[in-house]
Order: sequence, then C-alpha cells, then structure tokens
Amino acid sequence: MAPAARWAPPEGAPLRTAEESTLAEPSPSSLVATEIADQLHSAAIHLLRRLRVRDRESGIGPAQLSALSVLVFGGSRSLGELADAEQVRPPTMSRIVAGLQRSRLVRRHATEDGRRVRLEATAKGVSLMWEGRKRRVQSLAKALAALPENGREQLRGALQLLQQVIRDL
Repeated sequence: MAPAARWAPPEGAPLRTAEESTLAEPSPSSLVATEIADQLHSAAIHLLRRLRVRDRESGIGPAQLSALSVLVFGGSRSLGELADAEQVRPPTMSRIVAGLQRSRLVRRHATEDGRRVRLEATAKGVSLMWEGRKRRVQSLAKALAALPENGREQLRGALQLLQQVIRDL
C-alpha cells in the first residue's frame, strides 16, 4: 500500500506564524510524537472509510447510522443530547430522527415526569446496528487473518497503547 499523502501548506505560505517562530524549537521526541500522531490520524480515517463501505448494506445513510449508533451503544438521549453527541444543531438532528422514526428504528418516549422526551433505539434499530457492526468486524478480521501471527500480536499490543491514548484525549 502506498504511503498516505501528507498535508502541506500552500506553496509560498509561511511554515510558521510569527508567534510560532518566537517559541523554542520542538524537541526531537515531540517531533516523533507529532509524526506518529499524523500517521495514526491518517490510518484511522482510511480504516473507517474502508469499513464504512459495508454500511451501505444497512439501507440507511451515514448520518442516520451515526445517530442510531449513539442510541444503541450509548443509551437513550434527549434530542439535544443526541445533537451534541453528533456535533450538529438540534434542527438537523430533528430531521435525522424523523427519518429514523419513519423507518421504525427509533422511538420517542416521555420521561416519568412527562416533562421531557427521550429517544431510544427500537429492537429493529438495535438489530440493524449489531448486524452492521458484525459486517465491519468480519471485514476487518479477514484482513487481519492475512497478516502473519507476529503482526497480529504486534497489533494487539498497539491496541492497548491506543486505548490508553484514547483515555488521555
């Protein structure tokens, strides 16, 4: 596989701002960390794009799948909480949820005090998400099975480190 293209500033653009130029030069270890972070960022994006191809089989779009995923794997939420989780505005989330309701993947229910409405995945929505997750995992497992055993073990160790990095973000 060819190495991922690196981002570079437009030709003629200064490599640093005036403020950055007055700061001390970065240490070699911070340069290495930045290079690793750049490669990891690129790999994560490419991995997600490759696995997302299998999501087409679900029959619903990426925005709806993402919102449904929050409800299935994260539990019920209010519309505002779901919008915040998905980093969209509430009117946008209202449209996404309306489509999920029409497909009978999500339902609204009032809280016990009747003052708020919560969104939750239906059994059909939960099933759709678990089937999608299974397809993604199968695709990834097939690719991992093609690696030599020591490569899979290296990835297992790297996963532990990656989980630590995720906790620290």
